[in-house]
Amino acid sequence: MTTSEKLSQYVLPTYGRFPIEPSHARGTELWDTDGKRYLDFCNGIAVCSLGHAHPRMLKAIKEQSEKLMHCSNLYQITGQADLAELITEQCVKIPGKMFFSNSGAEANDGMIKLARKYGHERPNEKGESRFEILTFNQSFHGRTIGAMSATGQKKIQQGFAPLLSGFTHLPYNDEHALENAIGDRTVAIMLEPIQGEGGINSATSNFLCTIEKLCEEHDLLLLIDEVQCGFGRTGHLMGWRAFHDSLKPDAISWAKGMGGGFPIGGFWVTDKQTNGKPLSSVLGPGSHGSTYGGNPLACAVSLAVLSEIIEQNLKENVVAREKQIRREIKSWNHPAVKELRGVGLLLGIGLNENEINTPKDVTASIHLCNILAGKGLLIPPAGPSVIRLLPPLNVSEAEVSEALELIRSGLDEAISA
Repeated sequence: MTTSEKLSQYVLPTYGRFPIEPSHARGTELWDTDGKRYLDFCNGIAVCSLGHAHPRMLKAIKEQSEKLMHCSNLYQITGQADLAELITEQCVKIPGKMFFSNSGAEANDGMIKLARKYGHERPNEKGESRFEILTFNQSFHGRTIGAMSATGQKKIQQGFAPLLSGFTHLPYNDEHALENAIGDRTVAIMLEPIQGEGGINSATSNFLCTIEKLCEEHDLLLLIDEVQCGFGRTGHLMGWRAFHDSLKPDAISWAKGMGGGFPIGGFWVTDKQTNGKPLSSVLGPGSHGSTYGGNPLACAVSLAVLSEIIEQNLKENVVAREKQIRREIKSWNHPAVKELRGVGLLLGIGLNENEINTPKDVTASIHLCNILAGKGLLIPPAGPSVIRLLPPLNVSEAEVSEALELIRSGLDEAISA
């Protein structure tokens, strides 16, 4: 029985899978079980920050696994303390505290719980607890019931009603709609600086400034979802700093590139004073937890990944490679390319769907992804008319050039088919 047949027989059909069976990978290259080589510009969807099998990651996994892989959070975990210090002092650079989880959805659920708890401790003028969180259309915050309820995409939520109540979804970058939506039960605003799954839509600086002002005026928490755009992918260690450098979030969630391929997530909460105590104390003992979150092995790997990103100043390479990509794609003046969205190495090529000859019942983005896979380039879609470029942060100029040549060839094939 083939892998495809076994997956069909034994694994729930929750993914639409491409017909590729990976075997092994190193750096930006991946090989399938037939020996075909691919450039991997999907990277687990912005997960493998350093590419595959990076020596520093392998060393951390080997050394920590030989000492201690897991112990309970009932005890003092050295790596967790070190990782929290690095993230707070060198990445966020605002006093605060971390909670470690296993995924981005869990991290976002934690921020939702933080907001709900805060709304109980800071009720409205009528003495009623505040619980409403404002999020945005085309957002994606995860697949748990809480994170899915926060997500502003009907296709993600369809068939799972009743969802968790207390979320209002608004137009992204619409300051007027946001201001009008705030009510006496509103407690927080939650957003991605770049909507990855929603089509690579970036927040404007003015929008973030307005959010900051409204949070201050109405005593709202500002919750930033950096699961896909955090830790260097935008050319900044914190994704929001690509758009509004002085922003001061109340909580930030991460996962994906945080572990470079090893499962880890987390959220940070500011130490700013509310009700005469730091916000980071709202979730006290017994209010939140995770069996595996922040275990010694996950923390050791994440510490290695983030240290490599910082010490090698990979954000400079991200900026340089973005300039290379933008310059090259602009020079094509290709009829199938509508626009290039995003920042850093979280980029989306918007497609002119009318120019692409797609098979029946297949979107332009999926069709192009299939063509490119055939040519040896792995990239994911982001909606029906956008393809994403998510190479590792240490991708080389030569690798980007090779990928762009394949993309141009794929676009030519897509319009001539």
